[in-house]
Amino acid sequence: MAVGARSGHDGPEDRPASDGVPVEAASDGESPDGGSTAVKKPRSFWKELPLLIGIALILALLIKTFLVQAFSIPSDSMQNTLQRGDRVLVDKLTPWFGSEPERGEVVVFHDPGGWLEDTATPEPNAVQKFLSFIGLMPSAEEKDLIKRVIAVGGDTVECKKNGPVTVNGKALDDKSFIFAGNSACDDEPFGPIHVPEGRIWVMGDHRQNSLDSRYHQELPGQGTVSTDEVVGRAVVVAWPINRWATLPVPSTFDQPGLNAAAAAAVPGALGVAGALPLVFWRRRRLTRGHTAR
Repeated sequence: MAVGARSGHDGPEDRPASDGVPVEAASDGESPDGGSTAVKKPRSFWKELPLLIGIALILALLIKTFLVQAFSIPSDSMQNTLQRGDRVLVDKLTPWFGSEPERGEVVVFHDPGGWLEDTATPEPNAVQKFLSFIGLMPSAEEKDLIKRVIAVGGDTVECKKNGPVTVNGKALDDKSFIFAGNSACDDEPFGPIHVPEGRIWVMGDHRQNSLDSRYHQELPGQGTVSTDEVVGRAVVVAWPINRWATLPVPSTFDQPGLNAAAAAAVPGALGVAGALPLVFWRRRRLTRGHTAR
């Protein structure tokens, strides 16, 4: 037999020990050197359950705080885009990266002060408070509103009786999103209003049933809302299932020239800033010439 050839049997080979005594293959649960190799039994499901619940709650809280939160629609001010009782999901992530509300977006924002002072809030029970805390249920205690952004900082917005809403002189075609039969603003004409930087002008889609920016011009901010008060953009109707829908920006807010008036001030300001040094240089030169004479 050649050196190194195996024997014909299929069982484990015996290894000679250092003292010449063969060592047999180890049996289950015991290593060749006599140590135990028994496999540990996995924990029972009931012991793992509290840990799983804890992880799920932490994830839900993080998602609610930084990513998405559910909100309930409490009124008819956004019909027919949103109905009373709808649940919408609000994107809270993009504001963390410096994103500002844009024209046409539907946004949720905290009461800027005085908008909901006469509105009673229901007292939730302990379960509702806990579920709303982790984001699995809309909060019943927070006084939040939901409206559509019509104008942003730097815009001039206006609406005369029997006329359309205009932003920077451009008329908005709002027939695709305002409540059927509503006028643009006949119940409360306004403007022209210049929206300060860092603020927005908001209106409900059910114009004749929405106490929006038009009705709070006597308050600080003259009806505009600080972007710091904005929770996020409503992106989808999540409940009820038969009303599931996204909330895109209407095409009228993408019309050419809407930014033209706001942008026109920028080149003008830059032109003045660039001309001032030239004017001062010319005056200084002329003054030197007169002095030399």
